Amino acid sequence: MQRILIVDDERNILRLLNKFLKQEGFYVETARNFEEAVSRLADTNFDLVLTDMRLPGKTGLGLLKWVKEEDSELPVIIITAYGSIENAVEAMKIGAANYLTKPIELDDMLAVIKHTLLHSKVGVEEDINIHLKEQYGIIGKTKVMQDVLATIRIVADSRANILITGESGTGKELIARAIHNASQRKNFLFVAINCAAIPGGLIENELFGHEAGAYTGAVAKELGKVEIANRGTLFLDEIGEMPLPMQIKLLRFLQEREFYRIGGSAPIKSDSRIIAATNRNIEEEINAGRFREELFYRLNVIPIHIPTLRQRKEDIPLLVEHFLKKYAEENQKFIKGIDRSALDAILSYDWPGNIRELENIIERAVVLTRFETIVLDDLPNKISRRKSEEIGIKNRGDLSGLTLSELERTAVLNALEAENWNQTKTAARLGITRRQIRTKMIKYKLL
Repeated sequence: MQRILIVDDERNILRLLNKFLKQEGFYVETARNFEEAVSRLADTNFDLVLTDMRLPGKTGLGLLKWVKEEDSELPVIIITAYGSIENAVEAMKIGAANYLTKPIELDDMLAVIKHTLLHSKVGVEEDINIHLKEQYGIIGKTKVMQDVLATIRIVADSRANILITGESGTGKELIARAIHNASQRKNFLFVAINCAAIPGGLIENELFGHEAGAYTGAVAKELGKVEIANRGTLFLDEIGEMPLPMQIKLLRFLQEREFYRIGGSAPIKSDSRIIAATNRNIEEEINAGRFREELFYRLNVIPIHIPTLRQRKEDIPLLVEHFLKKYAEENQKFIKGIDRSALDAILSYDWPGNIRELENIIERAVVLTRFETIVLDDLPNKISRRKSEEIGIKNRGDLSGLTLSELERTAVLNALEAENWNQTKTAARLGITRRQIRTKMIKYKLL
């Protein structure tokens, strides 16, 4: 019989949960505050702790921290008020296995408890990574990405607007789609607009649509994306590029949850959930007068920041493996993996274009390689040459451990550097023709 400790200062809730879980076959004990909970935990080996966030004295968050310090594998489920999303996110970051919102639906609570018990103490990190990849399409095992996942799980079913920030190529739209797919809106449309790609004069029409005859050429009524996304999710990418006049109209929609088509006189309601994204510093845009402060606060109810690839380099091998498999299948090629020196070069690169750049380079390598393994020569010069220079400097006195290809590339590179990249003098130095040195430079991407 699995043992559960329930911690809540409301007697009626304790009685209700105690009776329900005992009927479901669990052994249950209760506590009304932090001290009682610690005492119960000292006397009994529980399989799960179910605690309210608000407790007299030390909070449920304090109890969670204590449990994680004493027994990091004991799962804790936090109960929180519906509007306290920030607290739930903080709890998940500290190590809560899951969370429930008040008022508690008993059947939902039972499902969460059974799922938590099933997955506790066995492959927790692996389960998180599988969950990231298979359910949300997100690749990553680093803490920063697990924090993002925790936030996704918590905010998915809220009505709160979300602002996703991060550099270009970090995967902001992927996160927005993950939120949509994890929510109750997943059976309705996810509609994306790139605000930077639409001319300023057309963005109102794109968002709100128009009535027939609203302007020259408007021969029929056209629905805008806000209306199309009703009951679903509207993703506004590059929101920092939206013109100021349009920001005012978007702000009104967010406040009133209604809009007018161009040329229309009747207000139209829409229950679309708004997720916006930007690679700009919005606070700086506000100070420069290019973004409305009121709109920022309306959008930034739940902020999610996506780290750069250089901030999560531990995830690069996982991403490389994923993209290799993806593009090998698309191009019907058999690729066993990536050579160690090629992976080292990828890991040492700073990736200013983030995941988008990495995906592009792996796709290129898969298409161009003649071998079953991606090697250093399959990577662009900006990556492979940098690695080769590191190898050349490091191994000029000791070339042991290098492959034949790396030895030849290092020899050519050293000779080119010695002759100040003069191809004729380099060829003479190596005892080969100028045509041969040029062929080798092309082969090793030294041009």
